[in-house]
Amino acid sequence: MVYPGNLYVVAAPSGAGKSSLVRALLELDSRVQPSVSHTTRTPRGQEKHGREYFFVSPQEFDAMVAADAFVEWAHVHQQRYGTSRHAIEERMNQGSDVILEIDFQGAIQIKKLFSNAISIFILPPSWEELRARLERRGEDSPEVIELRLKNAQVEVAQVDKFDFVIINELFDRALFDLKAIVHAQRLKFSAQRRARADTFLALNIP
Repeated sequence: MVYPGNLYVVAAPSGAGKSSLVRALLELDSRVQPSVSHTTRTPRGQEKHGREYFFVSPQEFDAMVAADAFVEWAHVHQQRYGTSRHAIEERMNQGSDVILEIDFQGAIQIKKLFSNAISIFILPPSWEELRARLERRGEDSPEVIELRLKNAQVEVAQVDKFDFVIINELFDRALFDLKAIVHAQRLKFSAQRRARADTFLALNIP
C-alpha cells in the first residue's frame, strides 16, 4: 500500500545512543510519531508499559506471533521484540511519519515489507567508547555488558544494508544529522506526491 506518512527505521548496537537520539527528535518534530514495540523483557528504570514498550509475557507474545500481528519480531539479548503491523499502518494512513527503534534483523524485515521505509544505522565512534557508555548506564551486569559488546560486533557488520549512517560521537551533531535525514526524505518527489496528493492533482502532475 501507499501511505501519506513516511517510515523511518533506526537500528544501532546497545549503547550507541539510538534511544536518546530518537527521543530528542520526537521532542523537536511533532510530525514524527513513535511506534511502540512489544517485548518480553522487564521494564528498566522509569520505563512504563505503553510508553517505551508494551511489556508482555512470553505466552502473550507467542499468541501475537500466531495471529500474524507483527510486521517483524526477533530475539535480541535473550529477549523477544516485535513491531505491531496495525500501529504502523494506522499512523502512516493518518499522514504521520513513524519512527521505529529496532534491531538490525527487524530493520531488514521492515524494508522488505515497506519499500519506502528509510533505514538509519547509528554507530559509536569506537569500541572503547561503546563499552564506556554501557558501563556508565549502570543498568547491566558485567556479564550482560560483555554479551552486548559481542552482539554489537555482529550488528555493526550489517551497516552496509542501511540507507544512512550516523556516527554518534557528539550528540548535538548526531541529532542534527538525524533531523536532516528526516527532512530530506520529506522533500523527495515520491514522498511529496504521497503527502500532498491534492497539490499534485491540482497541478496536473501524474
